[in-house]
Amino acid sequence: MKTRKSPLLLAVLATLTSHAQASDKELQKDEQDVENIVITASPLNRTVLESATPVSILSGEELDQHQAATLGDTLANVPGVHSTYYGPVASSPIIRGLDGPRIKVVQNGLDASDASRVGPDHQVATETSTASQIEVLRGPATLLYGSGAIGGVVNVVDNRLPAENQDGFSGEVFAQYDNVADAKTVSTDLNMGSGDFVFHIDGYNRKTDDYKIPVPADVNESGGSTTLDNSAVSAHGYNLGGGWITDDTRVALSYGRMDSEYGLPVEEDAYIKLKQDRYQSIIDWNNLPGFFENVHFQNGYTDYEHSEIEDDEVGTTFTNESFESRLWADHEAVNGWKGVVGLHYNYSDASALGEEAFTPPTKTNSIATFVMEERQVGNLLWQVGGRLETLNLKVDDDFYSDLDSSIEFDDKDYTSVSASAGVVWSLDENNSLAFNYAYSQRAPSASELFSYGPHIGSQTYEIGGNFTIDENDGVYTVSQAASDLDKEVSNNVDLTYRYNDDFLSATVSLFYNEVSDYIFEQRTGLVYFGGDLVTEDSYDTYVDLYGETDEESDGLDVINFEQQDATLYGFEAQVDMHLTKELRWEVFSDYTRAKLDAGGNVPRMPPLRIGSSLHYEQGAWHSEVEFVRNNKQDKIADYETQTDGYNMVSASVNYYLGLDNMDMTFYLEGKNLGDVEGRVHSSYVKDEVPLPGRSVSIGVRAAF
Repeated sequence: MKTRKSPLLLAVLATLTSHAQASDKELQKDEQDVENIVITASPLNRTVLESATPVSILSGEELDQHQAATLGDTLANVPGVHSTYYGPVASSPIIRGLDGPRIKVVQNGLDASDASRVGPDHQVATETSTASQIEVLRGPATLLYGSGAIGGVVNVVDNRLPAENQDGFSGEVFAQYDNVADAKTVSTDLNMGSGDFVFHIDGYNRKTDDYKIPVPADVNESGGSTTLDNSAVSAHGYNLGGGWITDDTRVALSYGRMDSEYGLPVEEDAYIKLKQDRYQSIIDWNNLPGFFENVHFQNGYTDYEHSEIEDDEVGTTFTNESFESRLWADHEAVNGWKGVVGLHYNYSDASALGEEAFTPPTKTNSIATFVMEERQVGNLLWQVGGRLETLNLKVDDDFYSDLDSSIEFDDKDYTSVSASAGVVWSLDENNSLAFNYAYSQRAPSASELFSYGPHIGSQTYEIGGNFTIDENDGVYTVSQAASDLDKEVSNNVDLTYRYNDDFLSATVSLFYNEVSDYIFEQRTGLVYFGGDLVTEDSYDTYVDLYGETDEESDGLDVINFEQQDATLYGFEAQVDMHLTKELRWEVFSDYTRAKLDAGGNVPRMPPLRIGSSLHYEQGAWHSEVEFVRNNKQDKIADYETQTDGYNMVSASVNYYLGLDNMDMTFYLEGKNLGDVEGRVHSSYVKDEVPLPGRSVSIGVRAAF
């Protein structure tokens, strides 16, 4: 069928010497049909092409191809997504330059409830090897998920809460070996059902040694080991779930357990031992009479703990006990508008106790109401929504007793308002434009407000925004600030162009985000040494005279949480094109520019990135070659160092074997084939922890 092409895509097509036969083209194994993938992170049940906000989804073979030990590494090549990268042991996603308390990581729609947003050395408590789909919502997603999603949402979806009936038994088994760290990973996902009942079980086990690296770890070393010391991982976990599903009702329950033990590459003989127990449930009442047609009730309880251990002694223990509940209902059409209204409650009791605790125990309560509506008018799909949220922070002042007994904080109360309006304009059956405006408010997190102490994982001494650093005759002291940090206020605009036909899909998104009272970690030029704050020159002079100090916390860069208005803007682009029936070409790029309005740059911003891959599929064979360029980052903040650019080349080959009751995939994959030095600019420890060196992995996946 002949289709109309946009001028932009005609220009792209004109550069090609061959064209696919669109009428009988079939999807390749690792290619996704974006028209049919539903975004579960949104209650409006729309596909990627129908969303006013930019969304990326990894599922199926594409998710399998990008499988990694950490969530950040799994999403590493999703446009607009980078990572905090604390070596191969911990890596959290960064979306459009925003991370930490601005990015919500959720499991089946509910908060992961770990400590990953407090420190880059803290692992995200989710597992990708048993996931069926990972969704990335770029830009503010505050309407459903709250002010902690002012930068975006990553939703890890698995089958622990069964959603559909099935008769009989199905599942998947996966095994992989990677030589870069002698890494062995196995996982399984099993589902069974009979009548109205469905059951699920999954599990995984991962064990690695220290990772090989192409150069000595410290950027200032001219020689030394090419193994990243203390980067080994040992992790395992499982999930059990079951459900009762009829045409009108769904009741599902699950329990999950995660245990992980991993080293801290910047600390000798130190490691983290993590455990989490997670309970989730959902009840759906469907096909109801009256105004509300469907009602959904989702709950989650999480008991999280991780201990930082050095010389076989527990130094600091982080805990987080949380409960989350979301109740929402789909209503019948009112003047053409259909949508959902709901309530959202979240409780968290987080603490850090021990020698290296840098935030006080804090209890957080939030409750919110939200509404999301849409209406189709001709070829325009309008989407609007709003949320009103109240949040209370109760801090334990006893934390400061050894520092300054006069420090005392009252409970902090914040009210946040968020709203968005967007439209998807279907120009024809292939072309669409989407526009979305989002107004979002975010209350400061407990760590941004109340931090005061050494954070060894990020090699910093953190001082929260509710403190000020004073100087008198060269002596630096810290005192309680006269006022609290204000709420962040984001005004974000997205414009997205999408093209999709039988042999080509393309997406280009532009964003512009003005953030009032943007909270960031400002390096002060001071160093924590011997219990005092001193200048870098004073510390360097001492080290030159007497050598390195014995105290692990000495020599930490002092950072202070500050506020300034900031502007962030950039783009994401992705094109996937069939050059012939067998050959497919994919290219992507992303860029974020982040500036402080008063002058200077927002720290730790990822650089411009460009990637391209060729996929060749013939019969049972599929091969791929990929090139990714990370540019130099020289738009840096005060006391920040620039990072050189680097190129990464990878290749893989898959063989698919179909048996009577089983589909098997055998694969061989090589990463960083040039064994080049790569350092992630957004990492706190980029100068001590490079990316892994050349690796070769083999694996098998069996689905039945």
